[in-house]
Formats: sequence, structure tokens, C-alpha cells
Amino acid sequence: MAYQEVTTTGYGTRVGNSFKAIGSGFLMFVLGTALLWWNEGRAVKTEKMLDEAGNNYVEMENPNKKDASLEGELICGTAMATTEDSLTDAQFGIGAKAISIRRNVEYYQWVEHSQTKREDKLGGKEVTTTTYTYTKEWVSSPIQSSNFHDPAYQNKNSVLTTLDDSEQWAENVKWGAYTLPEGLFHRISSREGIDLAISEDLLKQFDKSAQAAYERAHGLVNTAINKISQAVSQPAQQPAQVAIPDSIKALLPDSVRAKLDSIQAVTDSLNKQMANAENKKDLQYVHQASNVLYFGRVPGSPEVGDVRVTFEKVVPAKVTVMAVVEGDSFKPYKAKNGKRFQTLVMGKKSGDEIIEGEKEANNMILWALRILGIMIIIGGLKGIFGFLETILKVVPFIAGIFGWGVGIVCTVIGIVWSLIVIALAWLFYRPVLAICLLAIAGFLIWVFAFKGKDKLKELASKGKNTQTQPAPQTTE
Repeated sequence: MAYQEVTTTGYGTRVGNSFKAIGSGFLMFVLGTALLWWNEGRAVKTEKMLDEAGNNYVEMENPNKKDASLEGELICGTAMATTEDSLTDAQFGIGAKAISIRRNVEYYQWVEHSQTKREDKLGGKEVTTTTYTYTKEWVSSPIQSSNFHDPAYQNKNSVLTTLDDSEQWAENVKWGAYTLPEGLFHRISSREGIDLAISEDLLKQFDKSAQAAYERAHGLVNTAINKISQAVSQPAQQPAQVAIPDSIKALLPDSVRAKLDSIQAVTDSLNKQMANAENKKDLQYVHQASNVLYFGRVPGSPEVGDVRVTFEKVVPAKVTVMAVVEGDSFKPYKAKNGKRFQTLVMGKKSGDEIIEGEKEANNMILWALRILGIMIIIGGLKGIFGFLETILKVVPFIAGIFGWGVGIVCTVIGIVWSLIVIALAWLFYRPVLAICLLAIAGFLIWVFAFKGKDKLKELASKGKNTQTQPAPQTTE
């Protein structure tokens, strides 16, 4: 059930806060302006660097053989990225020959969500109603439920164990006859699960500590009930023994004796498997499946406090590298404007495809930062002029209308200011293109403003002449 908190803010406090917001509004306005200016310069420099790289790269036909003639050249080639390094997760005793191994830890926790509704009252007061709801979710770190607002959910969270995420990378990654630098092979994304081979002794230690944590969180009574339920649900029967005396077997036909021997062999095999299963510790709070180690009673039905650890590795894969050859390794390409560039992409790609993809990514970042900058500027302007609306909050209806108008004005001014900043940035970073565009714009304005006006006069005079001319007479 949802939990609500209602708070009331007085008119004087609201006005004071709105004046304090003027300073943060100016700061947002300046930051948004700086972001727009920097973003235009970053995009232009990146595009020029990519154009330069696209004109200067050479295809490496055979990366499996070193070519001295390519020393210092920007190359593009495709080969397998491999390694002979063996990596180990010492805490779990898990190892693999891989480019990287990774441990990802998740916790099943109560998560608090909030939704706020504000309502203005006559006289300038503001009533804020915050509704808190709670859901069970897998999260990346334990949540302190003692800070929850609803007392019914406080201290509800617990964990059976606390572990850290971990990631290890190989030191030597080969790409054909060359060695990949760290900045490149960290881009390899060919991940797959690691088959776990954790020792039984270690699993027992984990199980013991998880059981202690479960008993602390849920109490000994619940733990005992869970054990009884689990014992009742497990079948205790073993396959029946087929024990026939040899004296009786001797009186039976050969075909019947052969069938009995076959049945006995199957029974012995099943009994052996059952004995091995009994001798192996049936862990109650730790479960291992594929590349997941699960801390909890039932993996398919998680409880608050359960922990899920997933192990992955980066395996050898075919990748395409675009970088400058330096001995038996690579370094970034440095353009004339100082921008550096090197990349690794999965699979086989041509140099032109890589450059085109990088340009598309650069354009996406350009527009994303443009939108962000414009929103920051508009938010800053609303923060600067928001006190005007707050002062009128004594009459919420009037303040709402006035606030709507202030919002429209701030939005329009913010967009216009942003366009001016972008235009000035273009004049600074792309002066020739910007001047050409301004000249075209000025010409169009002149055409529509002056020539269009003359054209309208001409059409108007023709209309008058048509009206004054007598209608032609017809004869029968």
C-alpha cells in the first residue's frame, strides 16, 4: 500500500527560495551557453579529423605478417584478437584463458519509488504530497532500507553476502602479428558465460555464511520450517533391490536369467548414482548453474536478500583495427588540428565504413548536446525569472496564467539565444561556410523583402488596370 507524506511551504519561504534560485539560474544559463559553444567546436574538429583520417588511411591486407613499409601509417585491417593469458578470480577460484573475465553482482532488494504532486493554495502556500511505493527488484548494490520513509518497510532489506564487481583484462592481446594496446582491446565485446568449477569446500563455506545471514534476517523459526519443508519435498526412496538366490536362478531358462541380470545391472547403477548424490552435500543457500552462482533458498523464487553473481569472459574474436602502426603495436592517429583517433570495431569493416560510422556518431552527439544545452539555458532563464510567478502565488489562478506566459517567453528567448550562440560558434570555427550561409540568408531576405514588395506593387497595379478597362462588347 502506498505511503504519503504531506508538507506545507509558506508564502514567505517560497518567495525567498525563488530569489535564491536566481543565482543558480544565472549559473545554468552560463553553463548552457558554454556547452553549446564547446560542442560546436568539438563537432567541427572531430569532423575535420575524420575527413583527414579518411583520406590518409591505407588497407592492411595481411595483419598476420609484419610489414615494415606500414610503419607510421594509419592502417585499417581485420584479424583475430587472441591471447594466451590465463585470468583468475581468486575469490572464487575461477579461471579462464580469455581477454577478460568479469564478475557482476546483483542484489534482490526492496526499492523505494516516489511521486510528488504540488498544489498551490490561496494565500501563497504550497502543499506538497509525496507518495512512496515499494517494489522488489534486482539492483547493483545493497539498499539501506533504514532510510525508507514508510516505517513498515524500514529495515526490511538484508543480504546473504556482500561481494564486489570485478573485471580483469589480459596484459598481452595479439592481433595477427601485432600486439593490441589497452585502449583498443578494451573495446572487444565478445562476451560469453564462464562454466563454473568452484570447489565443494568453498561452496560449503559460502553456504554456511549465507545460512547464518538468513537466520539473522528471518529468524531461526522460519529457517527450521524451511528445512522441514525441504526435507518433506525430497524423495527418500531408492530403487528396490532385485535379489534372487542363485539356486533359483539355476532353475530358470537362460533367456529369463539374462533379463534378470540386465535388470540387476540397471538397479545397481541407479543405486550407485543415488549413493553418490547422497554423499554430495546438498547446499541449501548456494546454487550453481551454468555461469551463475546464486545465494538464496530457491533461485526460481527470489527472496529479499538473495544475491546473484554472474561470471563472463571476453573470448577471441574477429575485429577491425584503425590506428597508426608503431613497431609491433599501434598508437592513435594525430590530425593537424590536434585531435587523436584510433578505434576497434567488432567484425570485418572497411575504412570507409568505420569513418562513416564515426561521423554518424559525432553528429548524434552534436545534436544530443545541442538539445541538452538549449534545455539548460531555458531552465536557467526560468530560474532567473521564476520569482515573478512566485510573487503572484497569493492568487494561484493569476500566477498560473502569468507563469505560463513566463515559460513561453523564456523558451522563445532561450531558443533564440541558443541559435545566436551556435551561429557565432560557426563564425568562429567555420568562418567561410558561415559567411556563405549568412550571405545566402541575406540575399533571400533582400529578395523577399524588396523584390517581393515590388512584385506585389506590380500585381496590384495590374489588378487596378484590369478593373478600369471597359468590358469588350460582343455583336450578335
